[in-house]
Amino acid sequence: MTLEVFSANAENAHKYIVSPSILSADFSNLKSEILKTYNFGAKWCHIDVMDGHFVPNITIGAPVVKSLNEVLPKDIKLDVHLMIENPLKYIPDFIKAGSDIITFHIEASCDTTEDCISLIKEAGILAGVSIKPNTPVSLIEKFIPLVDMVLVMTVEPGFSGQKFMADAAKKIKEVKSLAKDNLIIQVDGGINAETAKICADYGANCFVAGNYVYKSPDIEIAINSLLD
Repeated sequence: MTLEVFSANAENAHKYIVSPSILSADFSNLKSEILKTYNFGAKWCHIDVMDGHFVPNITIGAPVVKSLNEVLPKDIKLDVHLMIENPLKYIPDFIKAGSDIITFHIEASCDTTEDCISLIKEAGILAGVSIKPNTPVSLIEKFIPLVDMVLVMTVEPGFSGQKFMADAAKKIKEVKSLAKDNLIIQVDGGINAETAKICADYGANCFVAGNYVYKSPDIEIAINSLLD
């Protein structure tokens, strides 16, 4: 599978991708919450998977991804962010559940990183690798040509609503300098209209936003402020 991410000639094309994080959504109404953002132009849905070990929080797993895949429009891309130990063991579950993009953490994959990438891409979906705020870009440098997306965390993964870490965002510039033309550079953590502009100037083209979108008094305005 390939995703037509950016197309200057596409109708209603936008300069950036917005992937609202359902970590900030109403979990009792996930379908309707996601459709709100979709109807206002956010075609991705960011799903934070946490195991209580790699990060100090527990969220959702493959069964929820499967359920969302069954009830959401097929052009909503399920952007699954694995914040878990031993991602190689669990990636097959998320492939079977219907993920469109699977991102794992280099700090968790260690010597299985290439195997994780291969497993994801052999399934015909997009592979992403992520780094935490204190992880140097050098740790993923050799893998950048192999993946479709790099996710730069600008908060410590685990909880929504944290403050944007400006120093961590500077690593986007380094990723951009190493990136192939079609690499998606995603940023997650404390994203709003102001911080997204900072990250876009560094080279980011995909924004994960939780509280800024789902807690906004006007979701449409919030999403549009990130799209262009």
